Amino acid sequence: MDFDFTSEQTQLKDNVDRFIASQYGSLEDRERMRRLPGGYDEKAWAGYAELGLLGMPFTEEDGGFGGGPVETMITMEAIGRNLALEPYLSTGVLAAAAIRLGADAAQKELLVPAIAEGALRVSLACQEPQARYELANITTTATHDGDRFLLNGRKDLVLNGDTAGMFIVPARTSGGSRDESGVTLFLVSADAPGVRITGYEAQDGGRLADVTLAGVQAEPLGPVNGGFPILERTVEAGIAAIAAEAVGSMEALHALTVDYLKTRKQFGVAIGSFQALQHKAVDMFLMIEQARSMAYYAAMMVEAEDANERRTALSAVKVQINRSSRYVGQTAVQLHGGIGMTMEYIGAHHFKRLAVIETQFGDTAFHLARVTAAGGLVAAA
Repeated sequence: MDFDFTSEQTQLKDNVDRFIASQYGSLEDRERMRRLPGGYDEKAWAGYAELGLLGMPFTEEDGGFGGGPVETMITMEAIGRNLALEPYLSTGVLAAAAIRLGADAAQKELLVPAIAEGALRVSLACQEPQARYELANITTTATHDGDRFLLNGRKDLVLNGDTAGMFIVPARTSGGSRDESGVTLFLVSADAPGVRITGYEAQDGGRLADVTLAGVQAEPLGPVNGGFPILERTVEAGIAAIAAEAVGSMEALHALTVDYLKTRKQFGVAIGSFQALQHKAVDMFLMIEQARSMAYYAAMMVEAEDANERRTALSAVKVQINRSSRYVGQTAVQLHGGIGMTMEYIGAHHFKRLAVIETQFGDTAFHLARVTAAGGLVAAA
């Protein structure tokens, strides 16, 4: 099997790597952006649009550029390598997937150009306080109001929710609180009456928000009572994306660690000359390569037609990404010593982002249980 990028993908990688690296030349640059309103630089976001990254997930017929999972993987690796703060995961991956899979022609005509131009940011608001990682555990309700619906409920941990112009909200239109049937996705304007948004900073420096809905008018995105398959595929696209982001972050952290081992001296010699520390650095490299293989696997499987096979594959990806992230992050801190936990050092920020990725869209125990229940990857296939 050929894993080489096409010439177009190679050019995309070069352009994205160069652009994001130019925005994040140092930790001071990142900290400056983090303190801006919304937690990122609007000029940098405009750069994403100019490169075509925001229109990339959509088909050319819908006004996009027809990119796929590999192009998303390339972009997310660069984001992870530089700890970029822009809301690409929320808008360019999650929201884009839901719109691509669920929106009708009129909705796409309205949303896709605005997203591609960088004028509209959309966030997926799917997490509820009681649900933990169960996507179908939804208590937010939607009741008929003429040709529209009224939404009531609360969504937590909404990525970049405080700068979103619109939300994609799964709500229950029928069935019990854990039924996969009876879930409908809705488009909700952030400035609609009854929407209350409370934004705050996440542990990794990104932005989150809690969103309360009180009698909010909304229109369905996709079939009524048939939104769960779209929601599940949207989150699976998110898993594939953060798998690539984690690989980029781990690569950068490994490079920092190796460089530190070469320059930090103890007993008159560089500590990188100690064989035990060399072994640790090699073990980090091996865990990164395992994660890279699974990130490639995620890009291959995220659009598979068989739902069971796809679900199990993405859970297996998340298990390995979580394990690699934890090992690489913790080992980097150990090899650095005290400086590894100092917020004035960029390595500590990679460690924090990897720790957040480990729980994002499901922790190791959750996804390992899903793989086990499916009988492993071979049984799922």
